[in-house]
Amino acid sequence: MNIIIFFVFIIFVSSFTLNAKNNKLNKIIENNELKVCIWPQYYGISYIDKRTQKLSGIDSDLAKELAKELKVKLKFVESSFPTLINDIKNDKCDIAMFAIGNTKKRAQHLRFTSAHLQSDIYAITTKTNKNIKTWEDIDKPNIVVAVAKGTYHEPIMKNRLKNAKLLVIKGFKQRDEEVQASRADVFMTDYPYSTKVLNKTSWAKLIKPPKTYHLTSYAWAMAYNNDEFYNAVESFISSIKKDNRLKNLAIKNGLEPIIKLN
Repeated sequence: MNIIIFFVFIIFVSSFTLNAKNNKLNKIIENNELKVCIWPQYYGISYIDKRTQKLSGIDSDLAKELAKELKVKLKFVESSFPTLINDIKNDKCDIAMFAIGNTKKRAQHLRFTSAHLQSDIYAITTKTNKNIKTWEDIDKPNIVVAVAKGTYHEPIMKNRLKNAKLLVIKGFKQRDEEVQASRADVFMTDYPYSTKVLNKTSWAKLIKPPKTYHLTSYAWAMAYNNDEFYNAVESFISSIKKDNRLKNLAIKNGLEPIIKLN
C-alpha cells in the first residue's frame, strides 16, 4: 500500500513539475523576456517610421507597460496578419499586440484578451475618382473594391458586396497602389490605417459609412492553455482602463475615438 502511495506521489510531483515548466508566465519570468509580436506597418498601433526607424503606437507603448508590470525585458518580434496564427502557434512570440480584430475564424486558433479598441470599416478612394462620392456609390456595378488578404475586411466585404467586384490583394501597400493607379476604385480599411493614409498622402479621400457598418473589437492574442499568463494580461488590461493609461496613450496616438473602456 505504501509503495502505491509512493508511486502516486512521484507521478503527482512529476506532473506538477512538468506543468510548471510548461507554464507560459513562468517561462517569461524565468527567461526575463516578454516576446511581443507586432505588425510594424500599423499606423498609430505599432508603426516603424521608415525615416527615423522609430517604433510608435498605442500597442507598442502598452507592450512596454506590460513588460514593466511583469518586471521583465521586452522583445518586439515582427509579424503580420497573414502569418499571425502560425507565429503564435510556433511560439515565435508570447503574445501578439497589434490591434487584432476578434473574429470567429481567428478565435478558433487564438485566445483573445478583452478588447481595448474597436473600429468600423472605412473606404479610401482618390480625390480625382468621379465614381465614388458617398458610401452608397461603393456597391455598384463596375466598381472595384480592394481588400488586403488575411484581414477581417476580406470575409465581411465578400458577404456584403452584391454588385461591386472584390479585389483581394496580398499586401497592404498594394491596396493603395491599385487605387492610385485606378485599377480599383476604393480599398477598405479601419480607423488607424485610414488616419495614416490621410496624414501621409495628398491623394487620398476618406469615405465614411453614414451609420455603423460593421464594428469590430480589437484585442491582443495568444495561444490557448496559458491561463496564468492570460489572467495576468487581463488584470493588466483592467488596470490600464481604470488608471487612464489606455485613455492617455490613445490620445497620444490619435486613437481616442476608438478606445473601448468597458
